[in-house]
Amino acid sequence: MTSSKMKDDVERWLIHESHSFESVKNPENNFQILVKHAGPYGIPVEIFEPKSQPGVIVIGTKIIMKNNQIARYLGFNDEEKAKFEKKTVDFCNSIQAINRIITEDGKKKVGVFVVLDDKENINQQSVFDAIDRVSEMHEKTARFLMKTF
Repeated sequence: MTSSKMKDDVERWLIHESHSFESVKNPENNFQILVKHAGPYGIPVEIFEPKSQPGVIVIGTKIIMKNNQIARYLGFNDEEKAKFEKKTVDFCNSIQAINRIITEDGKKKVGVFVVLDDKENINQQSVFDAIDRVSEMHEKTARFLMKTF
């Protein structure tokens, strides 16, 4: 499946399911789409194909840490930061989420992702199942962060 065909398919499926979305420019991706309200929890979800992995679709979301959580995190020494990050990675692994802790727009965020790499079986159902999984992982990770802090 070519990149443009994959993008066209994803957009058609989103339209078919009445989701509002917008294209996002990102030089690291062949295409990137932001779905404003997706899954059972109505969260923003990104769907993209990394340039480094043609034919692979990544579906993910970012949990933005609250201001008081960020302030507390910034007060950590390097050992405490490493311990927090390990705890977060271990939790994400326990719910089978590919994850990344990032700083974006001055905020600390935890990204959780599902990767669809079986090119033959990327279809409307597999994409929407992955969106639902990402939505549930977002909710679980947000609750974990609230409990951890």
